[in-house]
Amino acid sequence: MTNEHEIQIPTLVLNKNIAIQNLERMVKKTGDNGIAFRPHFKTHQSAEIGEWYRNLGVDKITVSSIRMALYFAEHGWSDITIAFPVNLREIDSITNLAAKIKLNLLVDSPETVQSLDENLDDRVGVWIEIDTGDHRSGIDWEDREMIKRIAKVILEGDNTDLRGLLTHSGFTYDCTTKEEIIAVYNSTEEKMNGIRDSLSDLGIEILISVGDTPSCSVLDQFGKVDELRPGNFIFYDLMQLQIGSCKEEDIPLAIACPVVSKYELRQELILYCGAIHVSKDYIEINGTTKCYGKLASKSGPGWGKIIDDSNLYSISQEHGVLKVDRDLIQSTSIGDFVYIIPAHSCLTVNLMADYLTLDGEWIGTMNSVVTP
Repeated sequence: MTNEHEIQIPTLVLNKNIAIQNLERMVKKTGDNGIAFRPHFKTHQSAEIGEWYRNLGVDKITVSSIRMALYFAEHGWSDITIAFPVNLREIDSITNLAAKIKLNLLVDSPETVQSLDENLDDRVGVWIEIDTGDHRSGIDWEDREMIKRIAKVILEGDNTDLRGLLTHSGFTYDCTTKEEIIAVYNSTEEKMNGIRDSLSDLGIEILISVGDTPSCSVLDQFGKVDELRPGNFIFYDLMQLQIGSCKEEDIPLAIACPVVSKYELRQELILYCGAIHVSKDYIEINGTTKCYGKLASKSGPGWGKIIDDSNLYSISQEHGVLKVDRDLIQSTSIGDFVYIIPAHSCLTVNLMADYLTLDGEWIGTMNSVVTP
């Protein structure tokens, strides 16, 4: 059991059992659909947590950077997709990785493909990134001419193998109901398969890879796609709860934050919990008020229900200002700690770097600072 005396500074606390339940559920769902499961490891960033996946039969992963790929390759992962447009300034690192593992890269221009082919010594898999509506990166799904042009350049390369079409429907994060999420997914699946059909004359198998957590959590069937790449599902957060991707009891992650001041007239607690801990990602309450995290009641060895009328509404570098009701402020003392459920778990993990489980075990990440 977690020793409360260990909570001296903001500490990322993990309910391992719930996280594994989330993982088992997604493994079963992809297995039932006969779809390849390539989970995104940018959420947990931990070799130890990665072993939970491997124990359930996962043998290929997604990451978001060369550095992350190197970290997990060093821990035995040999089939890795970097789901971020190729940064040609890291070509030496890409070359080193390609010599050691089955490496898959993401492109959206013929120039990038040509540069890869000219500079690599080993073959890599290449996915064409498609923008199906998120407008972050990727080729517009309607630009069939450019998509085919890139596909042909990949096929002509000596060191590039065409894997297929990859997209991230990140605009599901703007949805507010399950019905909206399903509609986005169905539209995405239709667009991707339309592109695949337009490439049928190339004479090779074209795979489709999708993977936002809202869609992967809400849907039970995924149509004609070949691979799912969700990441946030392992922890979820307030954002996913607001969208409808998860239930409150599916969130296994909280920050234990020391209370350093309190102002009863303002009904505010000042927490040691700022932007360098929870990040500046937030959800909106009633469409106007920013919320960087919510208070959860203490229960057993960890936490229980989220307290709806609490709001970590203001943060600076180290400070967090938590609005609470009068009963809570009167029952909380300076020197206590409280549990905060973050708005976005991925960035919180990246900033916090280490986990303390409810069993009292420290788990490190690629950014570890306190674990052995």
